[in-house]
Amino acid sequence: MLYTPPAFKDDDIPALHDHMDSAGLAMIVSVGERGPLISHAPLLLDRSAGPFGTLIGHLAKANLQTTQSRADLEAVAVFPGPDAYISPGWYASKAEHGRVVPTWNYTVVHARGRLSLFHDPVRLLDVVDRLTARHESRFAKAWSKADAPKEFIEAQLRGIVGFEIVIDSLDGKRKLSQNRPQADQDGVIKGLGTSQHLSDHSVAKLMRGSPTA
Repeated sequence: MLYTPPAFKDDDIPALHDHMDSAGLAMIVSVGERGPLISHAPLLLDRSAGPFGTLIGHLAKANLQTTQSRADLEAVAVFPGPDAYISPGWYASKAEHGRVVPTWNYTVVHARGRLSLFHDPVRLLDVVDRLTARHESRFAKAWSKADAPKEFIEAQLRGIVGFEIVIDSLDGKRKLSQNRPQADQDGVIKGLGTSQHLSDHSVAKLMRGSPTA
């Protein structure tokens, strides 16, 4: 279960879905007899399937997660967002009383549900086509399976296993200094703006757009 103090809880389902769609890579965690099994993969989200949507993806057939995951226990797909170290030196409160410490700002969504596998080649090809089209759309000359020999694509499909997770619950967390006074939030935004790290600027942008920043 994701630890989420009330100030950081995000339960806006459409916003959580947007976050999931914007994430390039998710972490899929399931449980085997020897403990956690973890993979990283791009996922498709069908918002209309199930109470909170359904996730679809594929893993290598040789991946132990496809054979050792317990079907009776929930899996979790973790969708990270931008994150940033927050220096206490940026807080206006530091000059007032000094009772401040470092922390980390970030956004994340956890999607929980049972992992089910499928091997149907037609369905697998559809998943691969949809994932490819989604991520190739950013390029002027997009790659497609037609660019590779048909027998090569067929061989690649034999090496993967499809999976889906019908989402039973969604946990969203936006830790963006909402628990700090406005002057501290302003100091954090200013401090992040001087950084050379792209993620820091992304966090500052989220803070400027949050209701309390």
